[in-house]
Amino acid sequence: MHEMGIAMEVLRIAEESVPPGMTGIRIQRINLKIGRLSAVVTESLRFCFDVVAKDTLADGAELAIEEVTVNACCQDCGHQWTVDQPVFVCPACNSGHIELLSGRELNIESIEIEEEDDADADQG
Repeated sequence: MHEMGIAMEVLRIAEESVPPGMTGIRIQRINLKIGRLSAVVTESLRFCFDVVAKDTLADGAELAIEEVTVNACCQDCGHQWTVDQPVFVCPACNSGHIELLSGRELNIESIEIEEEDDADADQG
């Protein structure tokens, strides 16, 4: 289960993204883009993140995951398409000489933080 390692790295990056000296905040949400070919099981990643984030700035933070489709381009005829089957052959010319344009990424798009004073105000 490589999702535990990914969750630990996402947490490390998120915590290091908080400006030094900033106090009284918590990480509320982390927005991720994950390609369909990245072999990440999103539910496992969420579970692992909840485990590693316990008692940190990101305790209770939401992992918002946007799945990225697999897009390819044929290097012989230039045709571009969204790959929706495990067949990597150009549907226009039947060439196997293709380039993947997207679908393997795992990116942190943004991190949302909340000041604890804001959270207290929302509660009462």
